[in-house]
Amino acid sequence: MTPLRNRSNQIIGIGVLLVILMLFMAACGGTQATSPTTQETSLAEQPTQESATLEPTQEAATEEPTQESDAPAEAVSFSADVLPILQDRCVRCHGGQKTEEGLDLTSFASLMAGSSNGEVIASGDAENSFLIQQVVEGEMPKRGNPLTAEQIQILTDWVNAGAEDN
Repeated sequence: MTPLRNRSNQIIGIGVLLVILMLFMAACGGTQATSPTTQETSLAEQPTQESATLEPTQEAATEEPTQESDAPAEAVSFSADVLPILQDRCVRCHGGQKTEEGLDLTSFASLMAGSSNGEVIASGDAENSFLIQQVVEGEMPKRGNPLTAEQIQILTDWVNAGAEDN
């Protein structure tokens, strides 16, 4: 009976250690010792805590960007902001000797003249501007990396602001 008694003592010892470990983890805030119901409750409470934390940030975000979001749309300049993007990313295929689809993007006048398929910019309406649709959908440029989100935003803001030659 000695080997059986040793085995029983080992099992009891392991059980005692597990109980002590569970108590220790519960005291330290470990989620392992909590019941599934408690875990679900604490997970359900987290969004409430996060939303309470985010509310002041969201309020500040709604006040400040409103002023800032209006400014970039008005401040976007064709010559300073839009033309450099077109020159860097578009004129290889739409400028100079090569003007695919009859679209020349080397100047404001040629851009506004459109392509052999018609206008590509609807002043004040980026959503219905073919050029903006093409860059947003990643169709243009065909060669190389797509435009960055910042570049697309500059083009969109410029069109929405009236696509002026400024």
